Amino acid sequence: MGSGRLYGTVAVGGFRRYATYRAATAAGVFTNTVFGVILVYTYLALWDERPRLGGYDQAQAVTYAWLGQALYATLAIQGGGAEKELMSRIRTGEIAVDLYRPADLQLWWLAGDLGRSVFQLLGRGVIPFTFGAVFFTMALPRSAATWAAFVVAVALAMVVSFAIRYLAALAMFWLMDDRGINQTVMIAGVFCSGMVLPLNAFPEEIGSVVRALPWAAQLQVPADVLMGETSLWTAYAFQAGWAVALLALGRLLQAAATRRVVVQGG
Repeated sequence: MGSGRLYGTVAVGGFRRYATYRAATAAGVFTNTVFGVILVYTYLALWDERPRLGGYDQAQAVTYAWLGQALYATLAIQGGGAEKELMSRIRTGEIAVDLYRPADLQLWWLAGDLGRSVFQLLGRGVIPFTFGAVFFTMALPRSAATWAAFVVAVALAMVVSFAIRYLAALAMFWLMDDRGINQTVMIAGVFCSGMVLPLNAFPEEIGSVVRALPWAAQLQVPADVLMGETSLWTAYAFQAGWAVALLALGRLLQAAATRRVVVQGG
């Protein structure tokens, strides 16, 4: 089997695996819809007091809130993607089996996580976003080209999200305890991605920093692409730059971890 077909099969397997959890998906749809309603009314009250906060009008703020709910599970903002299983396999030693596979470790887990992400977007993200569009005023584009550009931005966000979580998972080779790692991933994901509040609305001293971090590529950049608040090439360059940098760093850390396993006799 060619490498392209191999990783494509792994991605399809990741999609099918999460598609089997129908009750969990339905519960996730309900939860994201409820939280979306709560967050939207919070945003409406805030934007009543601070019109054009962060450069957004109310319709854009509402769009951002529902987009966050649509991408919450898709991008594993608080963790819970491929890195959870990878951490477990490192802790138990099952990672040795993965290292013996005739496949690249990083690409294998990336493919599986992309399959998971696509399912979560379609199975858990579309319904809350559609609910928001039906019952609230949202700033949605009418151009098919803008929607296509948004899909590209979401795809790049998936890669950046995986790259961040893959680095966190590799830390298990040294720490051997995932509790602190998972807490760090969760807190950084929620705060730095703009899940609670758009990064544009942060005070400038903090906002200028968080908007330069890779988490901004997950939610803030796709939102701005959807609403036409940024140049496409600027957005893509930011996302692709972080994706390449983080994946390269992950490959270096993976090489160091592999040497560590060999030295330990694993």
